[in-house]
Amino acid sequence: MSGGPSETFAPGTVVHDELHNRVGEVRGNVGPYIQLRPLGGGLEWDTAPERLRLATARERLSAAVAAANAVSRGRKRQ
Repeated sequence: MSGGPSETFAPGTVVHDELHNRVGEVRGNVGPYIQLRPLGGGLEWDTAPERLRLATARERLSAAVAAANAVSRGRKRQ
């Protein structure tokens, strides 16, 4: 893992949460946790910063396509 307490991620950075196996956009932090939101919107979740790393181009694209597909099917973003 490349994240950790010594590495901070600015809001808007797209990261991979290895604990939850999800890609999300950094929204901020509360206490020791980083708040993430799915690409395209949805419910935020918290995770430990040491479980984060920058998302690869492939992960970013996959998450963005999944969000666009959900919207095109009329499903709520999650």
